[in-house]
Amino acid sequence: MRLPQQNPQRPFFAIQSLFAALLFSSLVLASVPATAAQVTSNQTQLHFGSIVIGQSESLPVTFTNPEKSSVTISSMISTSNEFSVQGLKLPLILGAGQTATFNVVFAPTIGGWQGGDLTFISNAGTIYIRIGGVGVGTESLKSSTSSLGFAPVVVGSSSTLPVVLTNSGTTGFVIAQAQLSGTSFSLTGPSLPITLQPNQSATFDVIFKPGTATTFTGSFVVPNGSLTIPISGTGITTSQLLLNPAAVNFGNVDVGTTSTQPVTLSASGGAVTISSSASSSSQFALQGASFPLTIASGQSVSLNLAFTPSANGNASGTVSLASNASDSNAQEALSGVGITPTYNVTVSWSASTSQVTGYNIYRGVSTSSYAKLNSALNPSTTFTDSNVTAGQTYYYVATAVNSTGQESPYSTPVQAVVP
Repeated sequence: MRLPQQNPQRPFFAIQSLFAALLFSSLVLASVPATAAQVTSNQTQLHFGSIVIGQSESLPVTFTNPEKSSVTISSMISTSNEFSVQGLKLPLILGAGQTATFNVVFAPTIGGWQGGDLTFISNAGTIYIRIGGVGVGTESLKSSTSSLGFAPVVVGSSSTLPVVLTNSGTTGFVIAQAQLSGTSFSLTGPSLPITLQPNQSATFDVIFKPGTATTFTGSFVVPNGSLTIPISGTGITTSQLLLNPAAVNFGNVDVGTTSTQPVTLSASGGAVTISSSASSSSQFALQGASFPLTIASGQSVSLNLAFTPSANGNASGTVSLASNASDSNAQEALSGVGITPTYNVTVSWSASTSQVTGYNIYRGVSTSSYAKLNSALNPSTTFTDSNVTAGQTYYYVATAVNSTGQESPYSTPVQAVVP
């Protein structure tokens, strides 16, 4: 029997296949990289809000290498020319555990939304940061005050004044930073950055705590809002008498009547004893005080200022307070306008049961004598008398007149007292 012949190529194919398998395995193993250090960013997106065209705002970004080997950041690509990077020199080598902080700047040259990406390329991968902001033509951040002036504060004590910022624009506004300059001033408020929607407000409190008896100046600044508010305050060590408010305007007040407005007297730096008060005009006075009046340091007393105009027109004056304070003759500025009040008296009566053409109305200062007020028959059952005098008492009667001119007797008198 003839034995089957062995294929001479079979071993070759087997060896070739084994070689290819080994080669493929080697290639697969070679394609697996060694574990590389990974850089992290504290920001994955930056939103700048509304920035006025021609101005700029910057936000900080920090890269961190938490691994045990260094990483090289070789290049950066921005998809928008409205954004740039400051404080980052490339290539940047971050050693193990090192950080690098830089600023991303938005400087719009056109209006509307601008956005894109910042791409940072390194030998350990790519970092992407989304960026966006709105260029606006006019400033939209408004402040409740153009300046802050603190009343004198005793050294070691503090006083607080608010600043309310409102977005008066039509798009969201990001307050990225709020800076305060000047010693003895500090700032509290919402955590930043904060986005104010249209007509939304945020309140910041500026605190003045003087360390010495001198005058301090500073400013409250919102860089991306182009907002600078000057601040001033004075530290004192001697007792002072403080008046709040420092001036009072009573507005229009009827002649012969009295209008009052509150005033608060406060002592700072020590107790204050007020020995007397004086007014430069008889139309103004301080009410509710009994002298001598002592106010303890840090305490307050509320009194009333009164205005009693004696004639029509503008009136002004001052109320002075003599005390042992350093400002021993504190003064309150007062103003108001005296006006003569006008009064009307309206009378009405029941309609006549007979056919009448109209009515006559009569007035007297007593019930014994009357004078007719209307020049023509009054067609209705009401009448307004505009020619009356304050403080006078009047009596009114009415009569009915028919088509032939016949007039009825007087009605029952009614009394009207003008204030």
